[in-house]
Amino acid sequence: MLMFLRRILNALRARDWAAIGLELSIVVVGVFIGTLVANWNEKRLEKENTERLLTQIQPELHEFIEFFDSAREYYSVTRSYADVAFAGLAGHGVPDDQFVIAAYQASQVYGLPNNGENWALIFGAQQLNNIDDLGIRRGLSRVMTANYADLDFRSVATPYREHVRQIIPIELQEAIRRACGDRTNPGKLAFLSLPRTCDLRLPKGQVAGTASRLRAKPELADELRWHLAAVATFMANMDQLEVQVRDLSLKIDATD
Repeated sequence: MLMFLRRILNALRARDWAAIGLELSIVVVGVFIGTLVANWNEKRLEKENTERLLTQIQPELHEFIEFFDSAREYYSVTRSYADVAFAGLAGHGVPDDQFVIAAYQASQVYGLPNNGENWALIFGAQQLNNIDDLGIRRGLSRVMTANYADLDFRSVATPYREHVRQIIPIELQEAIRRACGDRTNPGKLAFLSLPRTCDLRLPKGQVAGTASRLRAKPELADELRWHLAAVATFMANMDQLEVQVRDLSLKIDATD
């Protein structure tokens, strides 16, 4: 740098405008090339970082897929309990304890523990542009922008769930949850399962009164049908997201 300044000063003293122009041109070209190299290197690092992020989201995609499988099984169990609850509400000879248990278990809900907000924070528009593979870029964009509210447990927290739990005494609810409530699986603590049967014996007097109060609310049958419709919508939304997640996961695997 000192040599450059010395040459410039000497050229100025000698009024050698050609030499001055040449020196300045060399500096401008050098700065321009340096900027290009720096930008290229920055983009290269960004692309490498994006590739690492894609690899890191594979476990989350696999967790999504595990959730889809567990939710499908979970809601097939609650559907079985709903059939028993319908029979009990109609007075079709279901024992009181099994009726009360089924009415409660049919109200159990399970929602997606993850969402796309974290991905959206990590993979902004610039990060998406760094993904060369058009299929992965589009797939990730779809998964990031999916409406995760449709898979939140609140989307199936219907009036049936609220009203049936207002009728069943809290002691009975707690007993059912302890014996036959949501279960976590070793190594998959974020995912729930529900026992298909519940042989719990409840206090006869209390359970008989509870069953009677449930049957005295014929509107519960309509609310249960609406609850099943909400679950069906939940499952349909889940199926759509599952297709996108599985497709994205396969595309990322194919690039490894």
